[in-house]
Amino acid sequence: SLCHQKRLRYSFFDNEEGDAAAMIEYEPGRWSILFAFSIRGSVFPKAIVWALPCAVNSVVMHVIFKAWPDIFDGIGAGDVGASVLAGFTFVLGFLVVFRSQQAYSRWWEGGTLLQQLRGEWFNAFSSLMAFCNQAPEKEHEVLAFQHKLARLCSLLYCTAIQQVSTMEDKNYELIDVSEFNPEAMKYMMQANDSCEVCLQWIQRLIGEANDMQTIKVAPPILSRVYNQLGNGIVNLNNARKITDFPIPFPLAQMITFMLLFHWIITAFVCAASVDKAVWAGILSFIVTMSFWSINYIAV
Repeated sequence: SLCHQKRLRYSFFDNEEGDAAAMIEYEPGRWSILFAFSIRGSVFPKAIVWALPCAVNSVVMHVIFKAWPDIFDGIGAGDVGASVLAGFTFVLGFLVVFRSQQAYSRWWEGGTLLQQLRGEWFNAFSSLMAFCNQAPEKEHEVLAFQHKLARLCSLLYCTAIQQVSTMEDKNYELIDVSEFNPEAMKYMMQANDSCEVCLQWIQRLIGEANDMQTIKVAPPILSRVYNQLGNGIVNLNNARKITDFPIPFPLAQMITFMLLFHWIITAFVCAASVDKAVWAGILSFIVTMSFWSINYIAV
């Protein structure tokens, strides 16, 4: 039975043990609040690394300004500094939110393309299973074709996911391929694009099965299977561009430098503009925490 084949963990890439960058599944709960305190997958720990020193610096500078007013008067900071910070913060906020929106759009597009890819290849596989010759004398050839097709489709999807995956561990499950030609498997593993090699094997298998009458279907209908296989590889290439083309370097560099400048300016302006040292620390912590959290979400 094709439903009870041995499954293996198979990889065509060298990888090391480590935490995988997998999508985090969570349950919001009845009030959709408790999940927010989860540490797993949270960007808060990294953001606190920046927010806490900023708050401490703000409190220290506030104490210095109050203890030695001459220093504050000599610097000349006040409401004007807060106004300048507001304009700078507006530009930085726009860039950070823009980057976050782009990251979410890319994430959603990648998931959509992979689901479309899976649907196209599943439809092609199911159609070929339905096209198999029902003649009793072809039973052995049909069974061999079905087993080989199932293994090749499993291998095709495995290599496709490995190409777009950003996880460190790329050992994904697939149906046993130990009976395949070792030389052919070695060639595929060393190929520049193993997924395209596997796709070519499937197309050749279909052509041979059609010539031997293992599948019995009119050529115009069979061409739909090739179209679905081709549509799947097109979706895969569109998904690969998301991992191959990151956010442009000048934009990422500019946002990072502006965040660093904002980190310095926020502590200074809060210390100079707020009357109480506690509120200076709290406000600088909240502002810095928010900006760096949104930035780490996009990254």
